[in-house]
Amino acid sequence: MTEFKNTLEILKKVAFFSQLEDEELQSVLSKLRVNEFSKGEILFREGEPGEALHVLLEGLIKLSKLSYEGKEQILHYVHPGGIFAEVVLFDGGPYPATAEAVENCRVGILNNRDMAGLVLSNSRLALDLLKILSRRLRAAQLTIRDLALHDADRRLARLLVKLAERHGSSTSKGIKLNTLITREEMANIIGTTRETVARILSRFQKEGRLHLYKGKIILTKEFLDEFDELIDPETKLPAE
Repeated sequence: MTEFKNTLEILKKVAFFSQLEDEELQSVLSKLRVNEFSKGEILFREGEPGEALHVLLEGLIKLSKLSYEGKEQILHYVHPGGIFAEVVLFDGGPYPATAEAVENCRVGILNNRDMAGLVLSNSRLALDLLKILSRRLRAAQLTIRDLALHDADRRLARLLVKLAERHGSSTSKGIKLNTLITREEMANIIGTTRETVARILSRFQKEGRLHLYKGKIILTKEFLDEFDELIDPETKLPAE
């Protein structure tokens, strides 16, 4: 009973379900299968049959795809309260990406049939789901634009500003990024190599745009002012 109540309280904080009444949330919870995944465990792989919508209750999930050359392209990270694999609800196709647990995770899983019934019976859920899909589409379009029009410097700068919005904390030197993201992961997000990311970060440090201290990155105010225009105000990382 305690676990039931705890999961219900978590669901109330999930943006996708936040407008539902308690009775409706209990209906969702009755259909929700909660699984635990260890760090590094794969929840599903790109191309596998798409069977369910997932809700991250605790932990951190990485969504990625493989290029034709076998190189990982990180799409985004899912934080607690975020939903993912929602696209399979509509087309019944395979999962479009691979989901990996970056930390130990608790994940709620709703199979497609149950989720479709909930959406059809509640127009608010349907509208919220469309908003999420629209936001993901806009983010994908921005990524394509960046790869086509921006050099690696500006793609990395845009990523750092986004990380500052979600994981930043103020210090006397600037905004410190409180995230364990690696140089390799940064490279996989912006479509370049780890060596290029390391070289750009080193140059940014020499130019006084940021500080590298004990494995952490601190962005100066000048850096944030210079590159803030790279962020579309409508797509600043929402708490999913």
